[in-house]
Amino acid sequence: MALLNAFKRQQEHQEENTSEHASEDPVDMPSTKTEVVDTIFPDEEKLKATSETVAIEEESHNDPEIAALPLQVRQLINLTDDPTLPTITFRYFVLSAIFVIPGAFLSQMSYFRTTSANYSVFFVQIACHYAGHFLARTLPRWVVRVPGTSWSFSLNPGAWSIKEHVLVTVTAASGATYNMGYAPIVLAELWYGERIPPAVALFFMLAIVWTGYAFVALARQILLPDPEYIWPQALMQTILFETFRKTDTSSRLARRQMKVFFFSLLGMTMWQFLPEYVFPLTSSLAFLCRVAPRNPVANFIGSGIGGMGFLNLSLDWSNINWNGSSILLTPWWTQVILFLAFAFSCWVLLPAAKWGNLGSFKHGLMSNGLMLANGTKYPISEVLTPTYHLNETAYQEYGPMYMGLQNVWATFFDYAKLLAAVTWIATFGFVQVSSNLKKVFTRKKATYAAGQGIHYQYNDRLNVIQRQYKEIPSWWYIALFLVAFVILVTSIACGYLFIPIWTLFVALASAAIFVIPFAWLYAISNYQLETGSFNELVYGYMVHTKAGENHQHPCGPSVYGSIAGDAWYRAQYMLQDQKIGHYMHIPPRQVFFSQIFGTLMGVPINYAVIRWVMNTKGDYLTGKKSDPLNQWTGQKLVTSNTMGVQYAILGPKRLFAEAEMSPLPWSFLVGAVIPPILFIFHRIFPRLRIDLWNVSIFFGGLAMFYGNISTGYTSAIIGAYIAMYWAYRRHFEVWKRYNYLVAAAFDAGFNLNMLLIFFFFGAGKQISMPKWWGNNADSVERCFALNSQ
Repeated sequence: MALLNAFKRQQEHQEENTSEHASEDPVDMPSTKTEVVDTIFPDEEKLKATSETVAIEEESHNDPEIAALPLQVRQLINLTDDPTLPTITFRYFVLSAIFVIPGAFLSQMSYFRTTSANYSVFFVQIACHYAGHFLARTLPRWVVRVPGTSWSFSLNPGAWSIKEHVLVTVTAASGATYNMGYAPIVLAELWYGERIPPAVALFFMLAIVWTGYAFVALARQILLPDPEYIWPQALMQTILFETFRKTDTSSRLARRQMKVFFFSLLGMTMWQFLPEYVFPLTSSLAFLCRVAPRNPVANFIGSGIGGMGFLNLSLDWSNINWNGSSILLTPWWTQVILFLAFAFSCWVLLPAAKWGNLGSFKHGLMSNGLMLANGTKYPISEVLTPTYHLNETAYQEYGPMYMGLQNVWATFFDYAKLLAAVTWIATFGFVQVSSNLKKVFTRKKATYAAGQGIHYQYNDRLNVIQRQYKEIPSWWYIALFLVAFVILVTSIACGYLFIPIWTLFVALASAAIFVIPFAWLYAISNYQLETGSFNELVYGYMVHTKAGENHQHPCGPSVYGSIAGDAWYRAQYMLQDQKIGHYMHIPPRQVFFSQIFGTLMGVPINYAVIRWVMNTKGDYLTGKKSDPLNQWTGQKLVTSNTMGVQYAILGPKRLFAEAEMSPLPWSFLVGAVIPPILFIFHRIFPRLRIDLWNVSIFFGGLAMFYGNISTGYTSAIIGAYIAMYWAYRRHFEVWKRYNYLVAAAFDAGFNLNMLLIFFFFGAGKQISMPKWWGNNADSVERCFALNSQ
């Protein structure tokens, strides 16, 4: 906490040159929110290198409102506001539709693929700037009256507003994304022949999103107005907005940035035709397979599709962007921890499992399906009764359901990371969280007694500016929750969603518990910890009681997980976007509207994609056909089905009784005790800086599981070192101007390539690439002995 204390002393005494600096060690992981920002954003010397920032610092000495802000915020964000700027306009609705519809399409489609690249919100942010100025120049300035009402609006209210720009981007962040409700919808139809009616599916998908948005109310007062909670990605996006605000589009720098962006976008769009269609070998360059293409040991060590991925490189952007998180955005220290987790999983545990004594089941080490004792696919349908219960006779005949060992330890750490996150916050983060809670309750009592909102709890410049705008009333969140709740209760009561009604209350209660700690971790680290299979495990215990014995459908766990998981997941993103609105002085009610409007546009597109994928790629997803590129494999769906069978049909008690799975319950103890132990050592040996290693992120990295995919990680850490460590520290001015532009261009180029391949080669007649050396039908990597072991 030394850095945080030094930073506070600097604010209190208003002295320059007294703050300490974050460590330059590449694996140093910040333990406080201030340290995180120092790691991601410019340090003090870089910020004070210009006369503009020096002037801001001098002003802060004389203005306590500015001095109350963190250093990076007061020097990178505009602290003045023009409340007359237009916000919700005709241009806003046009551009929202233009960016949300393709984004929702691509984001949902990516979740049926093995790997993918996100539909970048940075792309929307950059492209919207130019599109907005184009509309401001070309649209006629007509005033349109709505027939039968007194309402009217202008097609073009004047110059393009930065507030319109922010609101379009926030709308895209809410609507141009995927929906977690896709899993039970697809599983029920493709795996079990039960089609959920389209209306029910649509309302279910909307309800789980709106539940998460309503849960924002639980954490908003703690994490939104407090200036010390910076939310790294929100600050990154705000810096980009500020760049657009300050830079004239006709300036020399702006023209250069535009060229870099569009050349990068074009280059990535063209390049991705190679790994995705023409030359799949480039998606996984297994050098050991080139040296010994028919040696089983060399193939397993070097292969990135079914092997350890050692010395394996990928030139496919979707593989390099691990876990859907851009290497050009995620903090360097987070990427180091995730790479170490990958290396431990694939380069230590995998060989120990294959050639050592780590587990007795040697078949399908990297598979995420269920197998018989001989390694063949488990005939799940044969051990189910017509009412979706376990057929004991058939089960005894076929024997236990085995998982690949990598999936077993991924599940172990999936359980462990949850309690590790909670106990880490309870130890290392206790002082920060408790002080903020006290501050919130103390100030809330005083401000609300005077009829004031959350922005009166703090006296920094940003909160003072926001006081002029009407706050979001609590009843809006309550109404949103009630609408979602009624939809879910009705759908469940009518028998469409496979779970008993009483489990809905458990799902909502558990999600409410996790909203604050998970959002806190995300606010300081830009790392989103997922609950993973914990929700499905809880559901398995519930339906294997007398009260739940009639609801053991294998789609039940994914329904329950969608409700409980999306509640905190959506809450985090809504908070992040509301923080952007806070930074950019947007009226809170209009931010709220833009977020809800985004979901109303995006969710129907999500469902349309689900229908298209099931109709055209269904055989790949179920395994009836094999995808030669190993991309349309529906890994996440297969994992959801595996969990559904294990937890709902087999039951956790029987599952953990099997020798292979018996270590799993110990994961909760591991996750609960390791952070307190590390905390004790940290207090005894503070100079060792044990507080810099957040084990919940490390466990989260070990829990990542794509099924047979280990390529891309080495390329990712190399790229991350160049962009987020070397370029940031050695060429900061270049990094500041172009890093986010290139990140947005690469993600946009990948997604544009996916659209082009879809339209040209998949929308109508399916056109396959002719077979040649670069897309060998037996092994894309040319690891020919891999499957002969």
